[in-house]
Amino acid sequence: MRGLVGAGLVALASFLAGCNNNPWPDGAAASNTLYTAVSGSSPRHLDPTASYWSNETPYTYQIYEPPYGYHYLKRPFALEGKAAVDVVQPRYLDKNGEPLPADAPAAEIAESVYDVRIKPGIRYQPHPAFATDAQGHHRYHALKPGELGDRRSPWQFEHQGTRELVAEDFVYALKRQATTRITTPIYGIFSEHVLGLKDYGALIKAEDEKLRAGLDPAARDKPFLDFRKWPLIGATAPEKHLLRIRIKGKYPQWSYWMSLTFMAPVPWEADAFYAQPGMAANGLSLDTWPVGTGPYMMTESVQDTRHVMKRNPNYRGEPYPCEGVEADQTNGMLADCGQPTPFVDTIVAVIEKESVPLRAKFRQGYYDVPRVERVDDGLEFLVEMDDSEEVRRDYIARGFQLPKFADVTSWYLGFNMLDPVIGRGDTPAQQAKNRQLRQAISIAIDWEEYSRIFPKSAGETAMGPLPDGIFGSRHGQPQGINPVTHRLVNGKAVRRPISEAKKLLAEAGYPGGRDAATGRPLVLNYDYYNQPTPEVKSQLDWMVKQFAKIDVQLEIRATDNNQFQDKVRQGKHQIFWSGWLADYPDAENFLFLLYGPNAKSTSDGENTANYANPEYDALFAQLKGVDDGPEKQALIDRMTNLVQQDAPWSFGYFPYSSGAFQAWVHNAKPAVLVRDMARYIRIDAAERARRQAEWNKPVWWPMGLGAAGLIAVVWLALRSFRRRERLDARGAVLS
Repeated sequence: MRGLVGAGLVALASFLAGCNNNPWPDGAAASNTLYTAVSGSSPRHLDPTASYWSNETPYTYQIYEPPYGYHYLKRPFALEGKAAVDVVQPRYLDKNGEPLPADAPAAEIAESVYDVRIKPGIRYQPHPAFATDAQGHHRYHALKPGELGDRRSPWQFEHQGTRELVAEDFVYALKRQATTRITTPIYGIFSEHVLGLKDYGALIKAEDEKLRAGLDPAARDKPFLDFRKWPLIGATAPEKHLLRIRIKGKYPQWSYWMSLTFMAPVPWEADAFYAQPGMAANGLSLDTWPVGTGPYMMTESVQDTRHVMKRNPNYRGEPYPCEGVEADQTNGMLADCGQPTPFVDTIVAVIEKESVPLRAKFRQGYYDVPRVERVDDGLEFLVEMDDSEEVRRDYIARGFQLPKFADVTSWYLGFNMLDPVIGRGDTPAQQAKNRQLRQAISIAIDWEEYSRIFPKSAGETAMGPLPDGIFGSRHGQPQGINPVTHRLVNGKAVRRPISEAKKLLAEAGYPGGRDAATGRPLVLNYDYYNQPTPEVKSQLDWMVKQFAKIDVQLEIRATDNNQFQDKVRQGKHQIFWSGWLADYPDAENFLFLLYGPNAKSTSDGENTANYANPEYDALFAQLKGVDDGPEKQALIDRMTNLVQQDAPWSFGYFPYSSGAFQAWVHNAKPAVLVRDMARYIRIDAAERARRQAEWNKPVWWPMGLGAAGLIAVVWLALRSFRRRERLDARGAVLS
């Protein structure tokens, strides 16, 4: 009896506790913390040499500081100094090393020299890699086997240290692009431009083999690969705060590359620290625990659950901008002019597997921004407002900020050109047939329908690789129509009929979706980088139906992002879904996704389709030295025509963009190119606490009902107990 009553009380207490749906600790709403989410899984790479996935940027761009960055408010986007004093113009030299004027023809320029001044006084975040003893020796650079113990965080070391950022740290980072130890997605591109980097890669490979001679190739512990030992002619530090980079020929886009975290400084001490025995096994590396000079530093990392960044106490407090576009003044975006950043003390990023709970927590006020790195979250709320006047009134009353804007982003379906069925093909005849197969699929996939059915992921159908807003794009123009998939009818682009797709399929050797030689049905595999949640599944089902229109079977192979990345690096994918958020506002940043030497599976680049066309590659090499103008437009037009015909992608769509922010979030101006937005955000914590309480008032009637139920249970239990007592007593008398 006592146990039953106790169980009832425990059940009621649990029920009452469950009425509190707040995912954060008590008082969290009043703290100076930004609460946000990241989709899918924990970041795979936070090492700046390796990191190139969008769900890693919420961390990397808050922790690292490349030489340049984009002005937060100005549009069009304007580069400015970040770790560098300012953006420099290169000096041009001819083949004899003699200076050339700034307007010299590209053909005469043998070398571009960038002399970049680094701001003095910048200091790294606290970290045990910098900790020294009284004699100036590093405390933790000679750990003996077993001495690491069970430490799994840099913050578990007793001593922390720091030092000033110097130009040599950028030199070290650029040399490190040649490493054989980790993924290097940009080495292929950089080695074509930075003087001596390609040969440096061969040198490092040989030196690394010497270091690892006799060691188990599968061993996680590897000797320290110290890039200070081997000079690189294309990257030097003539002075403590002067970085000199030498580029082959003329390459105007190099300034844009210096705004990416690939060019962020890497201190040699961090490399040495993490190379010690046991570090890899304990998850201690730059991939998990980065070391930077930016406004934030990683302080907590729980795999696939939560990551926390706190204000870097050594950050110098760069001021909030005082200039912007005209609307920034009226929108209050300049109210914090000159104030030191960052404004927020802590950033909590929770891994969300599904979008439904993510949106629900935003509506309840528990997330300030759904996902800092995404520029499409606002679209879902805007669609909901269009669908329901009641929802519209509610969202307006809550003060949701949902700015909608044009941005430079693309989504596409790609074909692995290394695959024997869907790819390039070994012989000219097979190449022609495989091309027809890809073209047939490209016609069948109705991206116009996709945007109608999935308005939360909507956009404008892409006819080529370049979105509007990038010089060279023909998007929206009659001459930009993809002749493979569309035709011009009364001035409008109309998708070609399925009958044409089926005709191409038959010519490819698959009449009626069956192999003409064997009679077997054509089955293709679709690799997707996310788990098939209900929302994702509806889109996957739609894609299956697109292939079914031409009698082709599509098998879904959905995995998490990390498994997907492993698969594409090994070239084991066939058809895949991918997208691109511009790194810099130049056609090269999209066209390099189809550049042969940048192939993912052979060169670890960002050409996931592994597309290789000698003419395209030659035009791309020519494009890089040409300024915006008619010559560049002609090159882009020809390259676009080549990939339209070869169809390594079904070009997909250019999505509409919209951010989502709570009313208490100030200074929010989302853009794909501005990745360090978090440092500019200011939170009105008092207003957040007030609104959270208002929006999530407890509903008391279920508690009353539960209490009544408990009373009924106790009463029934007592009555049953008394009845048993009377029966026992009667039985005792009769006996």
